[in-house]
Amino acid sequence: MADVRRISRRETAPFILGIHYAKRFPSISYAFGLFDGEALEGVCTFGTPSSAPLRSGLCGSEYAGDVLELNRLCLRNNTRNHASTLVAASLRQLERNAIVVSFADTSHGHVGTIYQAANFIYCGLSAKRTDWKVRGMEHLHGQTVADEFRGQADRAGLMRAKYGDDFYLAPRPRKHRYVYFTGSRAFKKSALAALRYPQEAYPKSGTPQRVVAHG
Repeated sequence: MADVRRISRRETAPFILGIHYAKRFPSISYAFGLFDGEALEGVCTFGTPSSAPLRSGLCGSEYAGDVLELNRLCLRNNTRNHASTLVAASLRQLERNAIVVSFADTSHGHVGTIYQAANFIYCGLSAKRTDWKVRGMEHLHGQTVADEFRGQADRAGLMRAKYGDDFYLAPRPRKHRYVYFTGSRAFKKSALAALRYPQEAYPKSGTPQRVVAHG
């Protein structure tokens, strides 16, 4: 029978770096693993979003410190609805007041079915943005490209100096935004009342999505 429990960041590495399409570590504050006996079959991780506008934009600056992103969900397979089991159990085991946000990547054909099964609130599509790209390295995540000159002034200028015309901007695929509240009843009630995005009907797989401009 599948069992979900806390795991270390190190234990997530074979899944995050070996199976997940992004192939890069996010910020990890909490990590949970789905076990079949003693075999680790999947991981679910949560961390503080790097984007300050995201943290304060969900429910206002008052709640910015309570925002966590479910930033990796990766399993060897999804037999017996293991993904739904892992997400639901991980949320229960957070055991803190939190506003959990997660995104389903439209460029990979995801609509967030797992989050729908866990009763997340759907808050539409993410805003239109661009990513840094380098020709010949399109497989790299936009953030990975941007990290090359992290902490240095005029990173864009440094990228152009190194890569020339091979450095360019590309539209970032928009993502479905989902939100979930954990913790005390009072916290969940007040955070929900402060949610700045309208609640929308769940998108369905294989159907055209209504484009809604959200920040």
